[in-house]
Amino acid sequence: MILNILIGLVVIGITIIIQAYGTKFWMHHLKNKYVSKPIVNFDKRTVRLLVYTALFLLSLNFFEAIIWGFTYYLLPGITEFEDLEKAIYFSLVTFTTLGYGEITISSTNRILSGFEAMNGVLLLGWTTAMMFSVLQYVMKSILKD
Repeated sequence: MILNILIGLVVIGITIIIQAYGTKFWMHHLKNKYVSKPIVNFDKRTVRLLVYTALFLLSLNFFEAIIWGFTYYLLPGITEFEDLEKAIYFSLVTFTTLGYGEITISSTNRILSGFEAMNGVLLLGWTTAMMFSVLQYVMKSILKD
C-alpha cells in the first residue's frame, strides 16, 4: 500500500507540473497575442480565443489522464487491462470522476484510482478557473468604459 501511495503522489506531482507549465505557456501566449491588439467586442476573434483556450486546457487534462493510463498499464500488479486503450479509457473515466464501473481494478493497486480521482478534481477545477479567468478578461475588455 505504501508503494501505491508513493506512485500516486509521484504521478500527481507530474500532472501538476504539466498543468502549471501549460498554464504558464498559455498565459504567455495570450499576453503576447492580446496586449498589442486588445479585445473590444465579442467577435470571431473572441470566440476563437475561448475555443482555443478550452481546447488547449482540455488537451492538458487529456494528456494528464493518459499519464495515469500508462501508469496503470505499466504496473505489473494490474492485470485488468489487455491493451493501452482500456487503461486510458479507465483513466479518463476515473480522472473525470465519472466512474462508469464496467472496468475496475480489483488488485491491491486500486488505491491509485482514488488518487487519480482526487487529482482529476483538482486539475479540472484548475482548468475551470483558468477558463473563467479568460472569460472574465474578455468580459472586462468588452464592457470597459
